[in-house]
Amino acid sequence: MLKAKTRLGRRKKRHRRVRIKISGTPECPRLNVYRSSKNIYAQVIDDQSGRTLVAASTLDPQLRAELSNSGNREAARKVGSLVAGRAAGKGIKEVVFDRGGYIYHGRVKELADGAREAGLNF
Repeated sequence: MLKAKTRLGRRKKRHRRVRIKISGTPECPRLNVYRSSKNIYAQVIDDQSGRTLVAASTLDPQLRAELSNSGNREAARKVGSLVAGRAAGKGIKEVVFDRGGYIYHGRVKELADGAREAGLNF
């Protein structure tokens, strides 16, 4: 268990608190965000069956070719639109947004805006 005195520990504590309240269902799965210093990842998860339905990240071959920097807001917006497009291909229109304990600012906000622009509702 990480101590809440570290930055990662505080994020994990916030994430645990949020995950008590939100959960993904087959009708309305959870859009989960994880960000590292160099990349950003997004998954659409059905928590009842424990399966990832759709995933996208800056490491995807589709995005790697067109991105010069994978750790900025532009890359996060493209990941959001890519995950929304893949979700639409599987018939997913509604999701609940799980920011992963991160502040809704910067790259996390850009990913959410990109997903909304591409057609996801949350």
